[in-house]
Amino acid sequence: MTKLYFLGGEDLAKRNSREINKKAFIDADGAPLVLIFPWTAKSIEGPDKYRTIMVNYFKELGAGKIEFAELSDSPEEIAQKIDMSDLIYLPGGDARILVVRIRNANIDNLLRKYGKVIIGNSAGALALCKDCIITKGRDHPETTIISGFGLVDFSVDVHYDSSKDRELKKLSRQRRIYAIPETGALVCNNGDLSFIGNVYSFYEGKKTKC
Repeated sequence: MTKLYFLGGEDLAKRNSREINKKAFIDADGAPLVLIFPWTAKSIEGPDKYRTIMVNYFKELGAGKIEFAELSDSPEEIAQKIDMSDLIYLPGGDARILVVRIRNANIDNLLRKYGKVIIGNSAGALALCKDCIITKGRDHPETTIISGFGLVDFSVDVHYDSSKDRELKKLSRQRRIYAIPETGALVCNNGDLSFIGNVYSFYEGKKTKC
């Protein structure tokens, strides 16, 4: 079964979740072929600063090879890249864009069947859940809930701080939500959960430290 890493929102330039990513790379056989889906921003064409940061960072972590899934790839090409990879990385950005693009490419089912290691950072973490909850913040004037990929039956909140507690308690009346700070993570391995940093569970309107 797929081992999932839900990151609370790492700043890749600062590399402030380095040890978490390093653990994921070890779980993916130490020198993994990493497949990145840079599909979380409106404009993703061509090499850019963000891609360079990811490539340099992941090489330092020990990646054997780094590939990008491109919007111009055919479904067959993407399926082949997924099959050959050891670790999939879904980056931060806009979760709504990521969900739409992956669904339009008809590969969300391939993620559910993957069976290796997936890292979801911020938007990538949100999209892996059954309910993808994008809480109100600087980039989002109001909270939005869309259908995610459903690799787990809970939801996560990223970039968590206690100012979100009131809203998360309300949202948790219909679902369980794990609130993850920017340098924290939730790891789901065959249904077993472990936590890195001060992660909190919101369920039935109550907050509990994990």
